[in-house]
Amino acid sequence: MTTKKGTRRKNAAPRSARSPAPKARPRFVGRDASPVLDRYPPREGGFAPNRPPPTPLPSAPSTAPTPRAPAIPSPPGGSAQPLITLDRPFDVDEFSTLLGGNSIRITVPRDALPEVLRRVIEFMGFGIYVYSISVRPAPTELMKGFIVELQRVDYSAEKQAWVPFVEKGTVDSPFGPSGGRS
Repeated sequence: MTTKKGTRRKNAAPRSARSPAPKARPRFVGRDASPVLDRYPPREGGFAPNRPPPTPLPSAPSTAPTPRAPAIPSPPGGSAQPLITLDRPFDVDEFSTLLGGNSIRITVPRDALPEVLRRVIEFMGFGIYVYSISVRPAPTELMKGFIVELQRVDYSAEKQAWVPFVEKGTVDSPFGPSGGRS
């Protein structure tokens, strides 16, 4: 064989006699696999790569959080159950935006109940909206929540009692149905 300069190599062996070059080990490029996939394997027939069955993680001695909503049983068709359910925490300010409706029913956590009732009483202090308030324990153990029902009422001079509010129609004019001052 000759090289580009025209000199011969004496120790060059034919290509077929050469031993194949050692294959380089595949190098990992990217991020490590997600530990979430180890704990919660992908669904059958999904697009995720096949992985070995997950190994149970050792449980740390801690207090387990109590779920807010009961688990929804999966239908018999075998559809997937969500891995994580997110419950929004109760917000007293968001509840306050509901005030002004004719009928309100909401489940309130035990620790927020005094503030909810204080805001309802404060709202009724304006005298425009008056509510009949009903509070009863929610169907959970240890009275962790309460169902608060507000029903708008009006005072009836004829009956000398509070009666349920009846919508009499809406008026665009602040001066009444005629639209003018009398």
